[in-house]
Amino acid sequence: MTGRLYYTDPYLRRFEARVVETAGSRVYLDRTAFYPASGGQPHDTGTLGDARVVEVVDEDDRIAHVIEGEAPSGAVAGEIDWERRFDHMQQHSGQHLLSAVLHDLFGLPTLSFHLGEESSTIDVGAASLNQAQLEQAQDRAAGIVFENRPIAISFEEQSADLALRKASEREGLLRIVSIQNVDRSACGGTHVRSTGEIGPVQIRKLEKIRGNVRIEFLCGWRAIRRSRAEYRALAETAKLFSSRLDEVPEMVKAQLEKAQEFEKSRKKLAIELAQYRGRELYAATAPDIAGYRRVEQRVPLGDDARTLALTFTAGEKAVYLGVSQDPPAFLLAASKDAGIDAGEIVKAAVTALGGRGGGSATLGQGSVPSRDRLDAALAEIQSRAMSAAR
Repeated sequence: MTGRLYYTDPYLRRFEARVVETAGSRVYLDRTAFYPASGGQPHDTGTLGDARVVEVVDEDDRIAHVIEGEAPSGAVAGEIDWERRFDHMQQHSGQHLLSAVLHDLFGLPTLSFHLGEESSTIDVGAASLNQAQLEQAQDRAAGIVFENRPIAISFEEQSADLALRKASEREGLLRIVSIQNVDRSACGGTHVRSTGEIGPVQIRKLEKIRGNVRIEFLCGWRAIRRSRAEYRALAETAKLFSSRLDEVPEMVKAQLEKAQEFEKSRKKLAIELAQYRGRELYAATAPDIAGYRRVEQRVPLGDDARTLALTFTAGEKAVYLGVSQDPPAFLLAASKDAGIDAGEIVKAAVTALGGRGGGSATLGQGSVPSRDRLDAALAEIQSRAMSAAR
């Protein structure tokens, strides 16, 4: 059994222990200050002697330290990556505070918690939350942070009168994390000593998840660093527009509307140009011996190519074949009097080579999985189109 020093002293950064077993890259100690991944909180990292601890795994009654480097033996000194640990403490204590505030203000239960590398989330049992509620919760949390209320750890026997925010399913002795006059929760994670150490509590965004609401939030140094980065970005944007910070949203909105209008105009002009090129191409293409005008082009198969192809085949007895190498794809268009089914031809050719395709009688499109099948599919489409249009 591994003694868990972090249960009673989450501020312990360095400790002495004895190696009781090694199994490959896994080291087992008689006691440890390293926190294993559990309850939504990630594991600690740090060092054991000269070896780097890269993962910590809870194996019921013992803890495995996954290391990089030579496994230590006998007595060993362990050291926690304190910056990572304290960050996790700020986020986890901030989660308890935010969950307690949401429960107290709106009666919302916290269903799950996840502490990520960049941000943390809680899922709460609510169909929706509005901006006024979020601001009320954030203000309430900030007030409790400013009051610097103590956060205490105690061990108490499971009973009905523990006054926990959420009843625990565990039996026997429970580890209780308490925020004075705010919250009592059964929790095995690491926490700060007072709400003041949580720092800013910043609610970022909401997302609907399976009928509930997921709240993304940041606490402490994370909130400060993110706010600083976003201020820099906002200030640089304001500088580009020669405006004040609070004018940026309206300036961006106006520029976006202009860009959308420009894009509409560009698309309209691109369509007109493709139609013009399609008519010019039809006029410049001499009919073959059977009276068909046939064109094959290597082009990107976007909207412009489709418009050109449809315009070209708007004339009599016309067949247009567009070929793209990246991705390996085809566009086959045919006039109504060409006597071929473009969609069926493309579908048959590419499906035989593991691709997908289809379409209508006058316009077919398809692709093959790789460029090395392009030529075979092209030859098949050419053969089928030539045989049908005679």
